[in-house]
Amino acid sequence: QVQLVESGGGLVQAGGSLRLSCAASGIISSIVAMGWYRQAPGKQRELVATITRGGLVNYADSVKGRFTISRDNARKTSYLQMSSLKPEDTAVYYCQMSTIMGAYWGQGTQVTVSS
Repeated sequence: QVQLVESGGGLVQAGGSLRLSCAASGIISSIVAMGWYRQAPGKQRELVATITRGGLVNYADSVKGRFTISRDNARKTSYLQMSSLKPEDTAVYYCQMSTIMGAYWGQGTQVTVSS
């Protein structure tokens, strides 16, 4: 059974930084891409950033220049470095992994940015 476990969320002041991690375990077929999504209260889940196995990255416009996604293929782990955080970044952040067998989601980690 594939599991994704996020860590690194918490409470931070505006302008601060946090680093989220997502570790995958279980029998995992070829990973195509890993990504981070977020869902704020009363809003739909939205894409934050993705990175392919080959290292191609994509960011939401709202986080470009502030967030950096990276991955360790050998450890099946992805990271989201978040800097210059804003109150509007407050949300539950979910990691996602796409493989040739399907997509998997983590349970989410809360990020709260105070003004």
